[in-house]
Amino acid sequence: MINVSEIQSSEIKNLELLAKQVVEGFITGMHKSPFHGFSVEFSEHKLYNNGESTRHIDWKLFAKTEKLYIKKYEEETNLRCHIIIDNSASMHYPVVKKQSLDHLNKIGFSVVAAASLMEILKRQRDAVGLSIYSDSYEYYAPEKGSERHRKMLLHQLEQLLVSDSKKSTETYKYLHEIAEKMHRRSLIFLFTDMFQTNKDQESLFEALRHLKYNKHEVILFHTYDGKTEFDFNFDNSPKKFIDVETGEEINIYAENIKEKYKILIDKFFKELKNKCLQYKVDYVPVDIHSGFHQVLSSYLISRKNIL
Repeated sequence: MINVSEIQSSEIKNLELLAKQVVEGFITGMHKSPFHGFSVEFSEHKLYNNGESTRHIDWKLFAKTEKLYIKKYEEETNLRCHIIIDNSASMHYPVVKKQSLDHLNKIGFSVVAAASLMEILKRQRDAVGLSIYSDSYEYYAPEKGSERHRKMLLHQLEQLLVSDSKKSTETYKYLHEIAEKMHRRSLIFLFTDMFQTNKDQESLFEALRHLKYNKHEVILFHTYDGKTEFDFNFDNSPKKFIDVETGEEINIYAENIKEKYKILIDKFFKELKNKCLQYKVDYVPVDIHSGFHQVLSSYLISRKNIL
């Protein structure tokens, strides 16, 4: 697992470079994990078979391994993947002046995680697409494997790092729209904190079930701030809590409601997990303070299952 503190903790200025560092740290950590032996590098190649053209043999790799491998190209893409990011106001919590690895909010975490997934997808020669939504369907790009396409998606992700959002969302509406665009079997990653203006969770799960249509594999990364949104770790002084999507306000002492809050949030997480089991959606709760290992390992597991 990569130690976030090992990467220079400064404002994120080069998302692509940062994603490479995260992935390299993850790959190094795999040698001490259940993924030992899973190749992220060699999947760019296939073994040479007698009679094939020698034109694309990787001679540098032959010098290292004494085995003949042929480089694989875009048209030999193994898997189609689509990343979906919730860009509503609640995803921009907590407020940070500048996104850095030790000061990420939920949207910042989702962006770095998505870029890191794209880096591994690049190495696997998998095609990737991107959808971003809030109170509208803000951005859509279909799954492609070219370098130009990947650069375009990275640029779009970088815009989320410097943008602000005061928009509410009804996630289920846009998941239905995205599902209508997905015609070929794909691996779908959804980053959302599961907060939406419409409290009808059943509508949300109906949309997730729609996403699974055509045998898509869906991974829900339930993105949250563990310190405050789960543990409710606030000092016991009077505070004003504001719902960033509805504008509702309440003045309270955190300690007065912490015990009841913990009961309700535990129930919320358990219900989400059970519902995902029911709808056969992979539910992965990810605390933005816990690093990216869980996100990347979830991809490896799902990739092995879908191919």
